[in-house]
Amino acid sequence: MQNTLLALAASGLMLGAAQADTIKIGHAGPLTGPIAHIGKDGEYGARLAIEDANAAGIVIDGEQARFELVSEDDQADPRQATTAAQRLADEEVAGVIGHVTSGASIPASRIYQQAGIPVITPSATSPKLTRQGYAVTFRVIANDLQQGSAMAKYAAETLKLRQVAIIDDRTAYGQGLADAFGKQVQQYGVKIVGREFTTDKATDFSAILTKLKAAQPDAVFYGGMDAQAAPMLRQMRQLGFESKFLGGDGACTGEMLKLAAEALSEDAYCSQAGIPMEKMPRGADFRARFKQRFNTDVQLYAPYSYDAAMALIEAMKAANSSDPADYLPALKALKYRGVTGDIAFDAYGDITTGGTTLFRFQHGTWRTVD
Repeated sequence: MQNTLLALAASGLMLGAAQADTIKIGHAGPLTGPIAHIGKDGEYGARLAIEDANAAGIVIDGEQARFELVSEDDQADPRQATTAAQRLADEEVAGVIGHVTSGASIPASRIYQQAGIPVITPSATSPKLTRQGYAVTFRVIANDLQQGSAMAKYAAETLKLRQVAIIDDRTAYGQGLADAFGKQVQQYGVKIVGREFTTDKATDFSAILTKLKAAQPDAVFYGGMDAQAAPMLRQMRQLGFESKFLGGDGACTGEMLKLAAEALSEDAYCSQAGIPMEKMPRGADFRARFKQRFNTDVQLYAPYSYDAAMALIEAMKAANSSDPADYLPALKALKYRGVTGDIAFDAYGDITTGGTTLFRFQHGTWRTVD
């Protein structure tokens, strides 16, 4: 009798309990390199969602589901991104949260399309990503067109800028954001007096900054991440280049505050796709739980990564299946109240309610201005 009970327990049938079905969900982002802090932030958000889903005892197709996060490092590099995507496809994940950057997301998206695996980015903002015609690609955050337009309007109407210089890092994200800002700001009558580029690996910007300083712009807009934005701002100030500094969400981070340090002043502004955590429906609760679980503060995209993971899971629940072919239609039709707000997708896979927030550096931190 004892042996029979042990056999039943081992098979998961004891007391009528259904055997747990393990559903793998992938995460891809930079877990090493200059922006690893942003990649880990997203991974933590996805992991918290997986843990919450497992604690909820979700039943799919008559069995209690057990979700498992499979994370891959793409180093924010397009070539590594396709390798990471193929590894996740080979792992037969049911869905993917990622990638973090547009430069990684765009090439990786082809792998997921070929494999038929739904992928939701919490942070890649290039409009090109969702205009490729891929049925499996989604985004839970506003795109560059919305973000660039918001900063351009603020620069012209509130800051009253007359001429600006623009620098980008030549990544899909940085160049796309800089182009969107440049196009929009000119429509407000602001003159572009310099357009330069660097790379997402550069550390010395003195040559292009010296050139731009001579053009006397009222502000410099940088399209790129904090790992370059911070030393760029420090070098601007060392050169006596006192123009305002504008950036996108890649520079709108807690890490930027640390890296730029005393170079930051009230003449520094940034835009961020999405809304401030204090204005998110469940932002305060998420911030507290995130801090308690991971012993660190939210950097940037963690709540969007959480919502991306939950969107996949909610679609699986609605379809009563974790098979991508079965739940993809449910994902397209999803209406879900997440941490960041209402999650629903348009025909392209873009979120229907994405917003943009503008910040100014004041009193040692980024403070909302709009």
